[in-house]
Amino acid sequence: MIKLIVGLGNPGAEYDDTRHNAGFWFVDELARQAGESFKTDSKFFGQACKISLAGETVWLLKPSTFMNRSGQSISALAKFYKIKIDEILVAHDELDMVPGVARLKRDGGHGGHNGLRDTIKAMGGKNFLRLRLGIDHPGDRNQVSNYVLAKPSKMDRQNIDNAIDEACRVMPEVVKDQLDAAMNVLHTRASV
Repeated sequence: MIKLIVGLGNPGAEYDDTRHNAGFWFVDELARQAGESFKTDSKFFGQACKISLAGETVWLLKPSTFMNRSGQSISALAKFYKIKIDEILVAHDELDMVPGVARLKRDGGHGGHNGLRDTIKAMGGKNFLRLRLGIDHPGDRNQVSNYVLAKPSKMDRQNIDNAIDEACRVMPEVVKDQLDAAMNVLHTRASV
């Protein structure tokens, strides 16, 4: 069962609406739907809140360590609450999928994503669940850094928000460890 859902992003108002913060947008929506709000917790190097999802208590976390140190925050909360690596879901932006697509994935490498790279290092493994939120690729790897730190177009943001809504709808199945059922719904949804 999933006990911790982490959204990856960068802290600060200047990053709020950038593509790299799609993971933050996802956990913000989960908290909003649950009627809860994030509170800064220095011992977790981020903002956390506790929600009830499918009758289970689930922690939500937004690291405030910046993307390339996300693992510090995740490991701090996981160790404190004795949450195992396979009980964690990490939501992140995904360059290799178009806006409007969300996919669940168990295990795997970091694919060049600094937040995932640091999480794998800090947690000592990669056996955590990922929610990949498509943001598309700029077409040139030399433009990736500027691209992820820029705001998406209005249409792309709407498509990303739609994918986040779809992902929120399958979280009860994900939390209850009914991953195949969640994937069947999320992965068969028509992409934009």
